[in-house]
Amino acid sequence: MNLVSVKKGLVTKKFNQFFYVDIIENGTNLEYKRFLCKSRKNITYQQKYILVGDKVILSEINYRDKTAVIETLLERKNFINRPAVANISDIYIIHSVEHPKLSYSQLSDFLINAESLNVNVSLILTKSDLIPLEQHSYLFEKFKAWGYEPAILSLISNDQLKNLKYELKTKKCSIFMGPSGVGKTTLLNKIIPNIKRATSAVSNKIKRGINTTRNIELFQLSRESYIVDTPGFNIINNYIKPKDIALLFPEFKNQIMLNGVRCKFRDCLHIDEPGCNLNKKFERYKFYKNLIRDSKNLCHQTQAN
Repeated sequence: MNLVSVKKGLVTKKFNQFFYVDIIENGTNLEYKRFLCKSRKNITYQQKYILVGDKVILSEINYRDKTAVIETLLERKNFINRPAVANISDIYIIHSVEHPKLSYSQLSDFLINAESLNVNVSLILTKSDLIPLEQHSYLFEKFKAWGYEPAILSLISNDQLKNLKYELKTKKCSIFMGPSGVGKTTLLNKIIPNIKRATSAVSNKIKRGINTTRNIELFQLSRESYIVDTPGFNIINNYIKPKDIALLFPEFKNQIMLNGVRCKFRDCLHIDEPGCNLNKKFERYKFYKNLIRDSKNLCHQTQAN
């Protein structure tokens, strides 16, 4: 039996009371060093149990049987509750342009929640073959005004995936997020060799997809990059303090962070305050005001209780 000292690892899959963990050496994750692990009892980080994507310390490493024990859960950069994943570097919001039809309000919800995690956020629009070519340009310019330059892809062709595959290999840990039926699993099947995840047609009755992915797992794209395969899920609107909401909108964030625009008062919410210098002439400003209102109401309810 070849037992060695402790090593740092990355949790790539969780099932029952077991975990698959890739050992990290010199900052590189090596797939052939994937171990089946159990953890010491009651290991948590800030009251959160071990998640896929967590960095951990392993002991009792047995290279012959590929087993080890998780001793310590290391500090997280971020985490998502649904799906339960830690240490995401990049979020790709996936929405279809048709079948199911693109919902601007739902898409904005996904983008805002993704931005709140303080990671890189990108937008992918799928099923582009279902709309006329001239509409591609319209959608690109529309979302460019939102602060995103979407990749507009067809799910029946591989021609447009080369750039996306290359980009994903430059990221640490990427995740596809979006409602069911928009093509997340189909994209993963094209990006990850031999994954062959089951896909399901969109229901004609409810006009949305049926979840086909059951477990959360990290798949290695290069020596230092992973992508998350997750179950379908519904967006959860996390509470965001009113003063933090503006920086979740690239329309405002770019003015503040890139152009150095400052308002008269530091606590300006950019609604109707005197001395507010931000340009509010953008499409999602009404959505922004509604979000501020909802956040204030939730704050008042919390204080009252």
